[in-house]
Amino acid sequence: MTARPAARPDSARWHRRARHAVRHRLHLRLVLLFLLLALATTVTFVGGMQKAFSSGWRSAARPLVADYVDRLAAEIGSPPSVERARAISARLPVSVRISGPRVNWQSDNAPGAGQGHAGNPRWPRRAADDDTPLFSRATADGHRVDFGLSTATWQNQPHRAGWATLAVLLCLTALAYLYVRHLLRPLDDIRAGARRFGAGEFGQPIPVRRRDELGELAHDVNAMARDIHRMLDAKRALLLAISHELRSPLTRARLNTELLPDTPEVRTQRDALLRDLAGMRDLVTDLLESERLGQGHAALHLEATDLAALAREVAGEVAQAMSGDMSGGMPGEPAAGPVALHIDAALPASLMLDRARMRLLLRNLLDNALRHSAGAPLPPELHLARAAGDGVVVRVRDHGAGVPEDQLSRLAEPFHRPDAARARATGGVGLGLYLCRLVAQAHGARWQVRNAQPGLEIEIVLPGGRG
Repeated sequence: MTARPAARPDSARWHRRARHAVRHRLHLRLVLLFLLLALATTVTFVGGMQKAFSSGWRSAARPLVADYVDRLAAEIGSPPSVERARAISARLPVSVRISGPRVNWQSDNAPGAGQGHAGNPRWPRRAADDDTPLFSRATADGHRVDFGLSTATWQNQPHRAGWATLAVLLCLTALAYLYVRHLLRPLDDIRAGARRFGAGEFGQPIPVRRRDELGELAHDVNAMARDIHRMLDAKRALLLAISHELRSPLTRARLNTELLPDTPEVRTQRDALLRDLAGMRDLVTDLLESERLGQGHAALHLEATDLAALAREVAGEVAQAMSGDMSGGMPGEPAAGPVALHIDAALPASLMLDRARMRLLLRNLLDNALRHSAGAPLPPELHLARAAGDGVVVRVRDHGAGVPEDQLSRLAEPFHRPDAARARATGGVGLGLYLCRLVAQAHGARWQVRNAQPGLEIEIVLPGGRG
């Protein structure tokens, strides 16, 4: 029994989310760039100014400090006076330490003297250009007086200034983030609008909030969407017009073909012509049906439907039709055999479905699977299984060559045919799966296409709702 891997700590998950946010959020990267630029500018300026002025100020201040220390040492006197030293340490932020043959004393704020550590005294080092310590003096009677800086009175002031500076910096960062977020808000609108346009929803344009470059970009994208919408409408109108105009000639041609003499010489040609005319009729019907479903002009005629019985009926019809096509000279090898049905006994007795359109969906799915199972070792499969609630999962799989992965997302688009996997010799113009997707979406179903290796698998999850 293998042990489960330990869950990542919250800190690692937070770091991963932070990296993802920085990598995919333009406004965060702009704010970070602003901070880095501000810090780099501050460090460069402060470092340069300190380097420029430190040497000159040190040379000018050293004589003044040395003279002041001489005055303090003279005030303590020789031999050193403890009372005077105590008065100096009480009056000034300095600590005093006297060592010698007669007097050994240090002030209360010196290290090791009661509360001396709290004062944080600092004993200066020797001067760089002199062997005599800058803050240390020797008296005439052999004593040594050391002066140290006591920071007790002012050491908290830099801390307060540092915290105040940090607070101001954080406030400026927050303001910069809000302003950058406001500047880049049109990008969110443009992204949402592009997704709507990609899904075919052109009714809501991208709001143009400003008149800057991003506002102009939103305006240009709206103009492009309007042009695409008009182009698609013109394409649909052309298809509808052609489809309507073809119906009458096709009906007359089929009638005239059926009136041809039923002689052995004419029968073969007549049957082939009738099959072609039937294919053209089905194509026109599919074009009209796809337009109605795609534009939402057709309401579903829901009725209580036994999906299992309908699937058996359609599977028999499609297998018989494909057998007739193959015997009539359809190119390609024969299919592996009839459709293999796998129907769950726990299916709902009936579902509220549009029976005619569900028949169209099943017929197209099975027809597609049979056509692309040429030479496959196993027949196409139709699975009906119970889903969550009262829903049903419809799954159709063939055992053919499948399609390239980069073509899966486009497989249910109108008139799209991945030539690498499905040659035109197998028939169809790319409307079958498009119609299936429209019918599934009209029923509120979930549609998914994936490679089953081998073959292609299409899964439709119909929602519940008994009749």
